[in-house]
Amino acid sequence: MGFESRVLSGVHFMQGNYAAVEGAIAAGCDFFAGYPITPANEVSEGMARRLPAVGGAFFQGEDELCSIYAIAAASLAGAKAMTATASAGYDYMQEGIEYAVAVEAPVVVLDVMRCRGENFATQADIMQVRWAAAGDHEMIVLAPSTVQEMFDFSVRAFNLAEEYRTPVVVISEMSLALMRERLEIPEASSIPVVNRKRTAKQPSEYLPFQAASEFGVPDFAELGTGYRVIHSINPHDERGDIEWEPRAFERLYKRITGKVRENRKKISTTQRFLLDDAEIALVAFGSEVRPCLDAVHAAREKGIKAGVLKLDAPWPIPEEAIAETAANVGALVTVEMNIGRYAGEVERIVCGKCRTARATKNLGTPHTPDEILSVIEEVRS
Repeated sequence: MGFESRVLSGVHFMQGNYAAVEGAIAAGCDFFAGYPITPANEVSEGMARRLPAVGGAFFQGEDELCSIYAIAAASLAGAKAMTATASAGYDYMQEGIEYAVAVEAPVVVLDVMRCRGENFATQADIMQVRWAAAGDHEMIVLAPSTVQEMFDFSVRAFNLAEEYRTPVVVISEMSLALMRERLEIPEASSIPVVNRKRTAKQPSEYLPFQAASEFGVPDFAELGTGYRVIHSINPHDERGDIEWEPRAFERLYKRITGKVRENRKKISTTQRFLLDDAEIALVAFGSEVRPCLDAVHAAREKGIKAGVLKLDAPWPIPEEAIAETAANVGALVTVEMNIGRYAGEVERIVCGKCRTARATKNLGTPHTPDEILSVIEEVRS
């Protein structure tokens, strides 16, 4: 019996969660482990249906901790692995994410953010997805704002995970995860797919945590292929042996954090809308970008020159792009669906280059364009 196509090229009318499934499979995902939780269940359901049909494996874990460790183990065995959860479930995964960071296991985690215990939209996890795991670490976090980007950013998440051998988190929220929009899936040949670099060394010569540079990424060898590696969350040397010597610990974490931080200009892409002549800039990520775009068009109809800086990857934070925007406007407004968590980071970077304001809301729905427009008008006055 043959397998289905991995890439369902063509135009679709698809839900955000299913678009993430198709993006992951197009990127080469061949193992998924998850535990039921709304509003992310369509990801598990889609993976349970699609993965076996393309030669992959689906595993329902007994809980979130089981699921995150299952994908870390599958990754160390060479799989491209993913899980999906929602805010409360993401809490339970932190120990496993910490482990994946330490052993440099590339995995992808989709966090469909929701209000506490309820299926209402929020962006309140924005600091959780960056800082929750213990130990010195950096996180790569992508924030799609459309169903098309749910597909595109899922592909990119796997590529970044493979390139930097680190967990990558994709954040959406209830309204984006469950909405349906036009999705165009390109031909397989035009979808860029990155695979981790395998070692060419023999087992006797291989040092699993040795990189070619101070902030480099080690070559990879699969479990079960004759390479004996200790994958420990504890401080370890280049051979993988547990090493409590402080300098060894420092070298490890400088490289693990540096391989992401030193490449943030490549990782943390942004998109600019109507900023060339803007006097007021909105900074937003995820679904909040949508009402921001409507609001700046409405503002310009009233003679207010406003624009949007869209953060494709809020972590690592795109400091240069935010600072450059702040230096060229009179005011900068951070728009987010929470009580103002990310705004503090933006204001730290702005550091007096222009005036700052916040448009915050955590009532279970994204801002309306009028709500954002009222903040723009207030800032201008």
